[in-house]
Amino acid sequence: MNTIADRLNQVKQRIDDAEKLYNRHPGSVSLLAVSKTQPARAVLAAYNAGQRRFGESYLQDALPKIEALKNYDIEWHFTGPIQSNKTRAIATHFSWVHSVDRLKIAQRLNDQRPAKLKPLCICLQVNISHEQNKSGIHPEELFTMAEALSLMPNIRLRGLMTIPEATKNRENQRKSFNKLRKLQLTLIESGYSLDTLSMGMSEDLEAAIAEGATVVRIGTALFGSRD
Repeated sequence: MNTIADRLNQVKQRIDDAEKLYNRHPGSVSLLAVSKTQPARAVLAAYNAGQRRFGESYLQDALPKIEALKNYDIEWHFTGPIQSNKTRAIATHFSWVHSVDRLKIAQRLNDQRPAKLKPLCICLQVNISHEQNKSGIHPEELFTMAEALSLMPNIRLRGLMTIPEATKNRENQRKSFNKLRKLQLTLIESGYSLDTLSMGMSEDLEAAIAEGATVVRIGTALFGSRD
């Protein structure tokens, strides 16, 4: 059975290969290890193999791990849906949030970010496929949200995130990711300083890298299938 360290190396090799194949600059794509539902020992195993950025989606599951591993230089990213009553803890314990899709949530994260911490890095989650059962703002709402966030001093808009409609067709995968890339470019052309495209998971990371991903969020390929 492959260890987490073995799987981490395999994922990094996939990223390296995709960077070369699609003429991306070496090292331009960062790996976010999605450790939701995984125990602290699994996070530590990946940490000991060199991984430093970890993504969590369930606050009640994440906080005990963050406390248990507080003496390690881990950068914690929140990637799941956000309820209003969870914003204070997220603003306090995470460095990044990839899943902001409501102005109310952004305002609460800004207001509740401790003054002693650097501004919270934010990605706006875009529902690029217009799926009714999926979180994320619609593309036509993007500029209004970006403008509002630019006025909040305790958060910093870094980029966009999406979870497109699942498909095994590589061409269709690329089309979805290309839409997010074009939205990011439009925002940049309008004066926003964005450096992050958070897109691509275990099944479609190559397509995401082909279309400009700077962060791929990998769980299953690294930690194995979840129950």
